[in-house]
Amino acid sequence: MEHNIKAGTKGGPGLLLKNGRIIDPFSNTDVDGSVLVREGKIQEVGNPESVPEGCLVIDLQGKWIVPGLIDMHVHLREPGEEYKETIESGTRAAAAGGFTAVACMPNTNPVNDSSDTTRFILDRARDAGFARVYPVASITRGLGGEELTEFGDLLENGAVAFSDDGLPVRDAGVMRLALDYARNFNALIISHSEEPELVAGGVMNEGAVSTQLGLKGIPAAAEHIAIFRDTAIPELTGSRLHIAHVSTAGGVEIIRNAKRRGVKITAETAPHYFSLTEEAVIGYNTFAKMNPPLRTETDRLAIIQGLKDGTLDAIATDHAPHSVLEKECEFALAMNGIIGLETSLALSLELVRQGHISPMDMVRLMSTNPASILGVNGGTLKVGEVADITVIDPDFKWIVTENGFVSKSHNSPFIGKEMQGRAEFVIVGGKIVQTAK
Repeated sequence: MEHNIKAGTKGGPGLLLKNGRIIDPFSNTDVDGSVLVREGKIQEVGNPESVPEGCLVIDLQGKWIVPGLIDMHVHLREPGEEYKETIESGTRAAAAGGFTAVACMPNTNPVNDSSDTTRFILDRARDAGFARVYPVASITRGLGGEELTEFGDLLENGAVAFSDDGLPVRDAGVMRLALDYARNFNALIISHSEEPELVAGGVMNEGAVSTQLGLKGIPAAAEHIAIFRDTAIPELTGSRLHIAHVSTAGGVEIIRNAKRRGVKITAETAPHYFSLTEEAVIGYNTFAKMNPPLRTETDRLAIIQGLKDGTLDAIATDHAPHSVLEKECEFALAMNGIIGLETSLALSLELVRQGHISPMDMVRLMSTNPASILGVNGGTLKVGEVADITVIDPDFKWIVTENGFVSKSHNSPFIGKEMQGRAEFVIVGGKIVQTAK
């Protein structure tokens, strides 16, 4: 679809997205029609009988109109590591990837363990204006795993959840205390579920490939043991818990069983865990080094099944930008993590094309569920709600290139891969903040 609409367009007296496929899991809607936006909110959905004079009309020619995508797990690196990413560059990358909102993890420098840092992040995001940013504050001060942060103060100043992501809360007693404390505020705890003593310097999945490459491995049991603990404690406390970046078949099964028992637990995975396996590391490819590591084909298929049957509630990128200094080096010394904001949508659409999930499922996993889990606005095209909208071209083909990223970093294992599907428009609060190149 050719268009001359520029980012920053508000549409004057209104904006009409016509002739699109409207997909909204919140209302279980999947119909052809139009969406009318006025004064930053959704005014009509379906087939508006009248269009305000001077309204900007965009003919989508069958492209998808969905609630703005929400990535509930990103690393924006600011404050402290702006050479990797800034809040401005990260939210610009988010918009380029189709996201109208992101939740940023607290392992910055300084750590987001105070209301001052939370407000700083929100101010920077407001100045950038590309996507909404929801700060996730740390569970413990300095990510030290010992002293809890001031949950109430952080929530009042804009934090939406708590996590020591990048590190597990090693002490089960501290985790129980955090879950008890969070229940007083109905706050969400997000767990990096990993048993550190089993990781012990590992740099990739433990198995045949790690043996072949002579690299120290991380066993799947490191995730299994931690997830089992992290489902047992909320079962004890009655609190709610979210498990980040699930990567193993065993982890999926533990979560599935916990849900059957009625534990208040949700979980996410990332596109790389359903798109790649440990074999991507062959050749000592540091762009395929991450934590948790890429696993086996059995694990990959189990992750897909978990998304299909609802065991896994969300797709989140774990967007983790790093500079060339930290990635283009010896494998054992390279930092963990890959960028994902600009490839997540296309990789998730691949699951749709393969018949694993429906378009409705994909939008639920990437928008409606993340909004519900975080307790933030969005995830719906309901009339009267703020107009955060993503317009998707599911058929557009493109190739991932190093120079094509909006992110300041390019540490992606998908460079050179042909992708299908992109965000055509991203609208935040009724304003077009991103258009496809």
